[in-house]
Amino acid sequence: MRINRKTMFVGMIALALGSTLASGQNAGISSGYITWYDGLNLSAQRGHGLYLRYCYGCHGLQGNGKGENAPFLDPKPRDFTAATFKCRSTPTGTLPLDSDLMRTLDQGISTSGMPSWRPLGHQDHMDLIAYIKTFSQRWKTEKPGTPIKIPPETAVTMDSINHGYQVFQKLECAKCHGPGGRGDGPAADTLMDSKNQSIRPYDFAEATNSSRFKCGETNEDLYRIFMTGLDGTPMPSYADQVQPNDAWDLVHFLRTLQVNRHSKERDVLKEAGGKIAAPGG
Repeated sequence: MRINRKTMFVGMIALALGSTLASGQNAGISSGYITWYDGLNLSAQRGHGLYLRYCYGCHGLQGNGKGENAPFLDPKPRDFTAATFKCRSTPTGTLPLDSDLMRTLDQGISTSGMPSWRPLGHQDHMDLIAYIKTFSQRWKTEKPGTPIKIPPETAVTMDSINHGYQVFQKLECAKCHGPGGRGDGPAADTLMDSKNQSIRPYDFAEATNSSRFKCGETNEDLYRIFMTGLDGTPMPSYADQVQPNDAWDLVHFLRTLQVNRHSKERDVLKEAGGKIAAPGG
């Protein structure tokens, strides 16, 4: 996804503001001032104070993603009233774990205006999560999904990379991501998220050594992304279509598309002459 200059500007302001306000806070000690709110427990009341201090400018007072900064952001802020989250360890369509939400607050969301709120500390994160859950009834009627199991990674070999290319072809990933993983597939310009907003596929070729995926940076993160899907986006879950070993092969092939990033997969490909074997070849 592309971020325009306004998005970058707002994101930098948010990060600077968050770092400044949070700089004096100690991890594990909540700094959220209590704002009395009928029906909320103490943690959610503290979270309400933190939300007003740090979050409502983008996510809105009603948690619907329509804060005053929202018009300048691409992609748009999360709509908490829908309780649909991209970054999860749980199956598609299910609620995330608290640890998933904690990870998002800690790391931020790459290629978006959502910064890392790591300086706030653990208790502040828990209080924010408690308050964010009040925006949707789903948290009262549903339990988080059971995390998907991620088996140990298989060896990075040319056989794995070649088979990963075949999986890439079978799943028709190029329709969105393009044959070279540049986010320029034939369907790329038509993709819309659940809010009918234009959304771009991830560009693997653009990645550098410091780049992250939207929901992480490791091979395990990449495995998790296409096994859980990114709910609210056109990126589906492939958990019912791909076996674990095949999924690891796909991870290894996708890493070779990151031509500007050093990786073991790129080294293995280079040592083999730099060419992927065509199916049946």
